[in-house]
Amino acid sequence: MPLEGVRVLEYAVFHAGPGAGAILGDLGAEVIKIEEGTGDPERYWTMVGGMDLTLPNGESIWFQISNRNKKGICLDIKKEKGREILHRLVKEADVFLTNLRKSTKASMGLDYETISRINPKIIHANISGYGPEGPFSDLGAYDPMGQARSGMMFTTGKDEPALINLGVLDQATAIAASHAILTALFFRERHGIGQEVHVSLYSTGLWLLYGNMVMMGALSIDPNVEWDRSLNSPLRNRFCCKDGNWIIGTHHPEDKYWPAFCEATDQTAILSDPRFADNAGRIENCPELVALFDEVFATKTRDEWMDIFREHRLMFSPVQRIQEVLTDPQALINDYVVDFETPTSDKVKIPGYPVHFSATRAGTRSVAPTLGEHTDPIMRQMGYTNQEIQKLKKEEVIR
Repeated sequence: MPLEGVRVLEYAVFHAGPGAGAILGDLGAEVIKIEEGTGDPERYWTMVGGMDLTLPNGESIWFQISNRNKKGICLDIKKEKGREILHRLVKEADVFLTNLRKSTKASMGLDYETISRINPKIIHANISGYGPEGPFSDLGAYDPMGQARSGMMFTTGKDEPALINLGVLDQATAIAASHAILTALFFRERHGIGQEVHVSLYSTGLWLLYGNMVMMGALSIDPNVEWDRSLNSPLRNRFCCKDGNWIIGTHHPEDKYWPAFCEATDQTAILSDPRFADNAGRIENCPELVALFDEVFATKTRDEWMDIFREHRLMFSPVQRIQEVLTDPQALINDYVVDFETPTSDKVKIPGYPVHFSATRAGTRSVAPTLGEHTDPIMRQMGYTNQEIQKLKKEEVIR
C-alpha cells in the first residue's frame, strides 16, 4: 500500500480530524488512535436530527466511519507515566494529528512546540473550526458552523440558509487535511524537514466554493441563484421521466449537440423551427421549449432514456438516490462501492477508495477499534513487559 511504513499518531475527536486519519489508513499508514476515559465522544453520538445511528454494540455508525483502519490505545496523558508513554509514541511517529482547540493543545502538551521538541521531523497536523489566527482561532466548531461562515448554506438556491447535508464539510476537511499531510511528508522526504500544517472547516468551505468566491470577487456575481428549469436549455436541464425518476444533462457548446439531442428524442421537426434555430433563440423561447420536452421525457422511463442517450453519446446522467448508488453497476465495476466484511461476518456496502493505482492498492482494511483494543500490543511493541503493562493498568494509566 502507498503509505506502508508511515506511522500516524492521532489524538482527535468526531470526524473532521479522525476522518483524515482514516483516509491515511486507507492508503496503508499505521494509525494509532489515542483515547482517554470513555473515549471519543463520537462513539456515543447516536441520535442526529431524529435519525438513530446506533449499531448493535451501542455505538454510533459515525465512529466506524471516522475510525476505520486504526489501532486503539486508551491512555491517560494527565498522569506523568501516561505522558511518558505518549512521548515514546511521538518519537516513533511520522505524523501527529489533532483537532483539539489551541488552548487545550497547549495545556495538554499536544501543541507543535511541545511535540516537535520530542520529534523535530514530525508532521504536526491540526484541524480547527476557523483557522490558527484571529479572534475565533480558539473557538470550537462543527460542520454546520463551517458551512454557515463559508457561505455554503446559501449555495442551495433557496432564499433561506440550508445545510448541504450531514457531515459533507467534515469529510471535505478530512480530505484537505490528508492532502496537507501527504504534501508535508513529501517535502520532508525531499528536504528532511518536519513542520506544522493547519486546515480548518472554514478554509475548506471556502476552497470548495473557489469558483463562487472568484465570481463574486471579480464580477460581483452571487452564484446562489435558484435553478429555474424554465430558464435553462433542455441541453442543460433535468427532466422527470415516465417512472417518476429524474435525469439531468449538461452539454457545451449547445449548438454542437442540439441536432443529436433532437434526433435522440425524436423531435427533429423542431430543427427547422426558426424560434429554436440557434442558442440565442432557444434561450429566448426557453419556457416553451422546456414545456415541450417535459412532455417528451414523460413518455419513457429513466433507464430507457439513458440507453438512448448513451447510444447518441449525449451527456445525461440518472439523478440517483444513495440507495441506488449502492447497487449502481458503474460504481461496482470501478470499485467505487465495495463489500466490506464486519467482525460479525456481515457484508455491507461501503465507498471504495476513489483513486486507482497501477502499482499499489488502497482501501478500508479494518473496522474502528473498541476502546483500548490494541493497548497491550502497542505497549509490547514499545518494549513494555506484560508485568509492566498490568502495573500501568492497575494505576489507571492505560486501559
